[in-house]
Amino acid sequence: MNDRSDSSPREPVTPDALLHTGSGGEVTAEDIVLASGRDVTPENLAWAERKLAAEGPAALDKLLP
Repeated sequence: MNDRSDSSPREPVTPDALLHTGSGGEVTAEDIVLASGRDVTPENLAWAERKLAAEGPAALDKLLP
């Protein structure tokens, strides 16, 4: 049973323009970081750049459900 009433505030919805897998364009290190659920930091970007270099755009597909 749902405990939320219709008057409860709802979580914001991410606009479709921000939802992408990179299949329509270039996959970036930032895409990899965000798909992994990590914060965008210099260390995480460096990790993502290495992952992207090793696995190519498929690195993003492996992180997404």
